[in-house]
Amino acid sequence: MAVPVASALLEVLANTVPARTPIWLMRQAGRYLPEYRELRAKAGSFLDLCFNPALAAEVTLQPVRRFGFDAAILFSDILVVPNALGQKLTFAAGEGPQLSPPVVDAAMVARLGTQVDMAALAPVYETIRRVRAELPAGVALLGFCGAPFTVATYMVAGHGTPDQAPARLFAYGDPEGFARLIDLLTAASIDYLTGQFEAGVDAVQLFDTWAGVLAPGEFERWCVRPAAQIVAAVRARVPGARVIGFPRGAGTLLAAYVEQVPTDAVGLDWMIDRGFAREHIQRRRPVQGNLDPLALLAGGAALDREIDAVLTAFSGRPFIFNLGHGILPETPIAHVERMVARVRGFAAA
Repeated sequence: MAVPVASALLEVLANTVPARTPIWLMRQAGRYLPEYRELRAKAGSFLDLCFNPALAAEVTLQPVRRFGFDAAILFSDILVVPNALGQKLTFAAGEGPQLSPPVVDAAMVARLGTQVDMAALAPVYETIRRVRAELPAGVALLGFCGAPFTVATYMVAGHGTPDQAPARLFAYGDPEGFARLIDLLTAASIDYLTGQFEAGVDAVQLFDTWAGVLAPGEFERWCVRPAAQIVAAVRARVPGARVIGFPRGAGTLLAAYVEQVPTDAVGLDWMIDRGFAREHIQRRRPVQGNLDPLALLAGGAALDREIDAVLTAFSGRPFIFNLGHGILPETPIAHVERMVARVRGFAAA
């Protein structure tokens, strides 16, 4: 693994407190940037943009150039994995991702490929290599993968849903069949993340965006166990691999996640109580987060107050400043600039 010189983010992942608080944003490359929108129009479709290494590398680098973030995160999508397993992925304008046919039962799981088509993911690895070659010193390169449960929610429904009910019903009605889907995605995720490290990323983030909809027992089975397997297996193949876990919406269940999943850091959403997170999570693991994306959208004094509250809660221990989820497309660039300046100023104080 290539290690950037004096990377504050990688210092945090080594459980140390750097001289300044590192900052990056989930979905930092995207529609709020005019340079992104220009390349998106040139690519023809979102998926074409993801699978065009030259354009995807440029998109990955755009927010680093504009804002001076401490990390670039690979521009791709969590659903490239089911696509590489044989479930067709398309993005319809105004409708979001569509996966066909939906994996509605164990028989459909059995029809999927048993291994990731690595050729289908080759453009992603080439994007990583291109970004690695152009990334400024001191800026970490992050890869990522959707966690098995979150990816499964899209595969079962065939599209995004408000409550992930189709996947949850599958899991309740046929836990053995759903376990086969989760096992398939766990193995695919291990291969995919290993390939990202081999291509040149410094660390990866495991996104379990919909973990928060699970009841405690289901959370342990479908979120915690697969994440623990992924981290252990990736580190067996890539010794020292750095992993950030992000089970959004976990609440107090985050303590169990930290106990059982040996990530190097854990992401905090904006809904968690910061006092709880500092006392029960940050004492045991570096944390990342947790500014509300709507506070960034609001801007002004409200944004300043929330930034200061985050920094006050988590500074002094290993901490990465980030949002509690992805940046909203309508966020003004001036608000992002204001946020970066305030975080930098706080770190320098």
